[in-house]
Amino acid sequence: MTEERITETTDPAGNTHTTHTVVTDGESRKAGGTNWILILLVLVVAIVGIFFLTQMNSAEVAKDNAIAGAANEVGEAAGQVGNAAQEAGDAVENAVSN
Repeated sequence: MTEERITETTDPAGNTHTTHTVVTDGESRKAGGTNWILILLVLVVAIVGIFFLTQMNSAEVAKDNAIAGAANEVGEAAGQVGNAAQEAGDAVENAVSN
């Protein structure tokens, strides 16, 4: 509970002076529990955020590995096509010279 006390005094010369006093019974100490709850909530949100960021990073690595594997397979296929063309050229050359 908070109580405000206002005291007015008048000196012999007729001047009036006002004093404000605020008295509390310690209610503000209850906010300490709320602060701990907020700190804990922020900590949990940070941990969840880190977890999702690491999961997204793992997905990016898997995607990059899949792309690299596909590019490697395309390169191997191109090499096989080149070998087949060479063999076909050799076969044509042998057929013409015989």
